[in-house]
Amino acid sequence: MERSFAKEVQTLKLGEGDVFHGEGILAITKALLQAGVSYVGGYQGAPVSHLIDVLADAQDILDDLGVHFEACANEAAAAAICGASINYPMRGAAVWKSTVGTNVASDALSNLASAGVKGGVLIILGEDYGEGSSIIQERSHAFAMKSQMWLLDPRPHLPRVVDMVERAYELSEASSTPVMMEFRIRACHMHGRFETRDNKAPEVSRRQLLQDPDFDINRICLPPATYGQEKHKIEHRMPAALEFIREHRLNEFFDGPRADVGIILQGGLYNSVLRALQQLGLADVQGNSQIPLAVLNVTYPLVPGEISDFCAGKRSVLVVEEGQPAFLEQAIESILRRADIQTTVVGKDVLPMAGEYVAEVLLNGVGKFIEGAVPEGVDLQEVGRTPAEVARIRQEAATALGQTVPTRPPTFCTGCPERPVFSAIKLVERDLGKIHVAADIGCHTFSTLAPFNIGNSVLGYGLGLSSAAAVGPAMSRRVVSIMGDGGFWHNGLNSGVSGAVFNQTDGVLVIMNNGYTSATGQQFIPSTGKNFRREPTGMTIRKALEGLGVSWLKTVTTYRVGQMVKTLRDALTTSEGGLKVIIAESECQLARQRRIKPEIREQLKRGERVVRTKFGVDEDLCTGDHSCIRLSGCPSLTVKPNPDPLRVDPVAHVNDGCVGCGLCGEVADAAVLCPSFYRAEVVQNPRPVDRIMYALRSRFMKRESAAP
Repeated sequence: MERSFAKEVQTLKLGEGDVFHGEGILAITKALLQAGVSYVGGYQGAPVSHLIDVLADAQDILDDLGVHFEACANEAAAAAICGASINYPMRGAAVWKSTVGTNVASDALSNLASAGVKGGVLIILGEDYGEGSSIIQERSHAFAMKSQMWLLDPRPHLPRVVDMVERAYELSEASSTPVMMEFRIRACHMHGRFETRDNKAPEVSRRQLLQDPDFDINRICLPPATYGQEKHKIEHRMPAALEFIREHRLNEFFDGPRADVGIILQGGLYNSVLRALQQLGLADVQGNSQIPLAVLNVTYPLVPGEISDFCAGKRSVLVVEEGQPAFLEQAIESILRRADIQTTVVGKDVLPMAGEYVAEVLLNGVGKFIEGAVPEGVDLQEVGRTPAEVARIRQEAATALGQTVPTRPPTFCTGCPERPVFSAIKLVERDLGKIHVAADIGCHTFSTLAPFNIGNSVLGYGLGLSSAAAVGPAMSRRVVSIMGDGGFWHNGLNSGVSGAVFNQTDGVLVIMNNGYTSATGQQFIPSTGKNFRREPTGMTIRKALEGLGVSWLKTVTTYRVGQMVKTLRDALTTSEGGLKVIIAESECQLARQRRIKPEIREQLKRGERVVRTKFGVDEDLCTGDHSCIRLSGCPSLTVKPNPDPLRVDPVAHVNDGCVGCGLCGEVADAAVLCPSFYRAEVVQNPRPVDRIMYALRSRFMKRESAAP
């Protein structure tokens, strides 16, 4: 994996009265163990990928308690394991990235929510919304409302987060309903401390076995049981949830001296709102706000009495709700009007309709609300000064800069084994013409950006091949679909490959096999060869494809650009019909560097000879047209001033970031570019023969350069 938590997981052993110091993800895991969770399943995805890593590293702790952990094939599988809680008093948890992960899990979640649960179920969601997100801009709120599951958005404060995890199980059991809890990236990685309790061994587990299975036809999601389940949601589960939320004060209310106005906010936005108030002079650095705050740690369902009580006597309230539609704002309006409370509700009229509510957005929005609401005793001139100062500094910076700062879009890592595939596609297009490429989710999505600009659509994780099903027959040449190994096992095998073989699709599929789900931190997948316990799996992509009946199947090392070009050309031009699959195979370079660097350090410490490959450009041969850069896009391949005073074009240059993958030279060779690239070997701890050979080579090179 990208990071080992082997040391940090020891904090999960802390007991009654100890103090935990650490990261949010570890705190969430500790809270699960304190709550007596029986099982946890999940699928990696930012910003909660590390929760999977923590659980994998804490296997001995889980074993001692009898807790079952499963790294699931996808989010649907993670949601489905929660079925254990339908019949038995087993507390379970599932974790994935929302909203895309929730979409995948929706079938199982809908059935789980309909049947209801005996043991508490907590769905931990990495709420990845806003400009910093890598996914579609949607929220989890709509799904919670649709399936009648309760949605928690805890205030980012470790003691509160831990308490809310434990309360979530109690809420789930009190209302027989799964509970969703969302965490933004800042909450996942914030640091703090809290007083711990002993871990609780679950009532039912691998160590406390069930003796007899439970069968209840009313928990099966078939008519007429489903009619009763829906009625039970409305008549029993919702009232029970509202009563629990109110009685246990899951939402927090903070008074302030400017009581004629107030702010109602999602719990996860608490720190950012408080920072905006502090900058406006309406809160101190200890977190004491002059404006009363209603912090909704439970954003669905809302407790009407709590909203009415908070708004009673206030002229105006601001609803701080990230994203669109404005579910909370609309619900609060409805609650107040039904209660005949005429408090003015302000929300999206001063805050953006969409986009992440970062510090500057909230500063401006809260400032506009204060200026419009005119709270008693507030100096509006002072309130308006900070946003104006921020705007002035921004304008001064823009003037000093003279032009807009160029965007820095994400790109493949240096030496990434997926980059050569897209270099090969560019070279094939030079001969055959433009090709429609159905792209997919993963590192390879960067191919849609410069310098490749390859990829005409992206529809979902593992759906590259499926997304080409209708456009393929309409194109004059075969369509190329891209799929990562992670996407292949997640969804692509059953949704894409099986469908293509069944329908005899005449297309080309390129599977990027780099060994891990690399984009989320190098978690293991079936084709890694071992699971998180380091047990061998014996599973390969080739075996799976052959088992489904794929006959045209080639495996190519990605760095061999010439061979990749030939294989792609063959797949696109062969007279053979049906699906043609190319497994583009090389280890993720980040994972490789993390693996070999410690080994090299140890070798050097022991005085052993170490040879490192490095590539460079002969400045005398470089023509300066930079086709090599446009075709490879490697971050380590750049330009520098031409040393020849008679030539003005800068020459290509390989900087010290080079990892020696050789792509630059391979591309130059495959594209028949100038032969300016050279390969060198850097020897550390050289032996006498190395020194002799170096001296001989240096003498020969000097003689050659001095020759007329």
